[in-house]
Amino acid sequence: MFRTILFATDGSALAERVLLYVEHLARQERARVIVLHAYDPLPQYRATERYQALADQLLAVAEEIVDDAVQQLRQAGVEAVPDVREGPAPTAILEAARAYDVNLIVMGTRGLRNVNEVILGSVSHHVLRHAPCPVLVVP
Repeated sequence: MFRTILFATDGSALAERVLLYVEHLARQERARVIVLHAYDPLPQYRATERYQALADQLLAVAEEIVDDAVQQLRQAGVEAVPDVREGPAPTAILEAARAYDVNLIVMGTRGLRNVNEVILGSVSHHVLRHAPCPVLVVP
């Protein structure tokens, strides 16, 4: 049923727990998993060495988050593909879902921002409303 699963991670403790669901589901369905982390770019200021060093550090942290999840999935026998994107998480998740033609998006809930998002975080809420496929949100 699910051939390609998109796992959106922010590297949090919740995301690590969600990864266990993803691993189980992918093994059961024999699906490949796209592991996605999106990070916000730095505001555009005058480029300096310190600015570039911080930008490089943000990218390195994002890659580490994805690589850790990919490694865990591969050790469990699951085909996993890393994907790191710069930009707003909802946009990155929806673009990746379309680009990889995923059958399911799996993600955790996030922080509270308004009454509509008391149960779901703003990222989860946006993805649920606009996703081209089913979305599994794990609390």
